[in-house]
Parts: sequence; C-alpha cells; structure tokens
Amino acid sequence: MSKPIAVIVGAGPGVSAGVARKFGKNGFQIILLARRQESLDEQVAALQKEHIEAVGITADASLSESLKLAFMTIKTEYGVPDVLIYNAGANSINDPSVLSEKELLNDFTVNVVGAMVSAQQVIPEMIKKKAGTILFTGGMLALNPVVSRASAAISKAGLRNLTFTLAEELAPHGIHVGTVTIGGVVKAGTFFDPDAIAESFWNLHEKRDTNEILFKPE
Repeated sequence: MSKPIAVIVGAGPGVSAGVARKFGKNGFQIILLARRQESLDEQVAALQKEHIEAVGITADASLSESLKLAFMTIKTEYGVPDVLIYNAGANSINDPSVLSEKELLNDFTVNVVGAMVSAQQVIPEMIKKKAGTILFTGGMLALNPVVSRASAAISKAGLRNLTFTLAEELAPHGIHVGTVTIGGVVKAGTFFDPDAIAESFWNLHEKRDTNEILFKPE
C-alpha cells in the first residue's frame, strides 16, 4: 500500500522542516517545493537520515506557471497529494506611506496568490476523493498589524481570509482547510520551536475541529 503524500510549498529549515518531520514520522511521503535545488537536496537528505521518504522539486511560489508545472509533475510521478501545506512567504520591510506598489504586489503574490494557486492544483482530486487537508502558515500580523511590516500584515490578512472562505466552500466535500497563525519569531529551542509549531499543523489535520490555531504564549 502506497504512503499518503504531503506536499510542502516553500520548504526551508524553519516551520516547514518541523512539519515535514512530523508528517513524515507519521507515515507520509514528503514532497518539498522550493526555488533552490541545493536547499532542497539538503532538506531531503536530512529527512532521509531520519528514515523519512522525501523528494524535492524546484518551484517558484511567485510564478503561477511554475507551481502548476510542479504539481503536474507530482501527480504524474508520485500521485495525488493527500495534504497540502503552504509555507511560502515574502516580507518587504517598509512603512505603508513609502511602501512601493511593486513590493506590495510581489509580497501578496507569494503570500496569497501562490497559496490559492497551490490549493487549486489539489482541490479537484480531493473533491473526487471526498478527503484532503489544506493548511497555510499564517502570522499574527493578520490580527495585530505592525507599521514597518505593513506589506506582510496585508498579505497575512488576505491569507487568513482565503483560509476561512476556502474552508467554508470545501467542508461539504470532506476537505479540511486551516491555518496556524504564528505569534512570534520561529527559533529552535524557544516557545516557537519548529517542532512545537508542527504539532499544531498535525492537530489541524488529525482533529479537523477548527480552522485556525493561534500559536502564541497564553
């Protein structure tokens, strides 16, 4: 029997690495998407050392066609994903009065449009199966904007709204959509340790009883 597939878009050494370990240790084949092949090779090797089946595919979250091509490759060579985790992010640091149109649009493209396009690549097959999980990495800037992070705040608010609208649309089809809204700087050995955050992603997938987990100290 083949393993279920979890695709992680925007793979890196932080949150996505913790999520990859968590899902991989629970029987998933992990498929990582990122722009740099060198980074993917390092991450795949690290997962394989932990006896997790993993592969890497290059894709640019800012380019819809790149994402579509990557998912076509996944479906052809590995099968239909059972879980999608979108972790790609962009963050231009500027106050809103001087933020350029290009900065805002570029960030929104990666943070929201890429998430939507990625989800659209797996939704039709998930509807046919009447099963699936789509998860997004969110941030507290969506709820508590910071002046110097205006672009990311706008994008994360958009991503959070995408989560809830998709969740309502897809719930009747057996697809669970959720977001982990992270309230701090991700760093190993702290409250915001990637492996601790990964537990929240796993809980959203397993319990399916909420569409958002606010990951912050109480």
